[in-house]
Amino acid sequence: MYESKQPYFYGTGRRKHSVARVRVYQGTGSITINGRSIDDYFGLETLKLIVRQPMALTDTLGNFDIVCTVAGGGVTGQAGAIRHGLSRALLQYNAELRPALKKAGFLTRDPRMKERKKYGLKAARRAPQFSKR
Repeated sequence: MYESKQPYFYGTGRRKHSVARVRVYQGTGSITINGRSIDDYFGLETLKLIVRQPMALTDTLGNFDIVCTVAGGGVTGQAGAIRHGLSRALLQYNAELRPALKKAGFLTRDPRMKERKKYGLKAARRAPQFSKR
């Protein structure tokens, strides 16, 4: 679809276990994720909205074609990772967008992770069932 000769802006985004590699080309506004369109990849409108948030904030919605490769985690984590990567790629395009993206929180890597399981418990905090007798 896109030749390697065509120039692009690149950003890596992460959230939970998801890692997204985002390339932003000059174009018409199509978003491709793992070779599928955004409408095929994400079923929920909220996830599509999350992915488009950096573009909507910076008024660049119809200017770029976005090609993403995302792996790991669930659909919400993947949407968050794409948003993070897209924000970083937009910074490569124009560094003056940084204050707006930073204020919206799109450049901050979400540090929340799954808590580890502890010994003596069934999960991170789930204790075995208590029996009085």
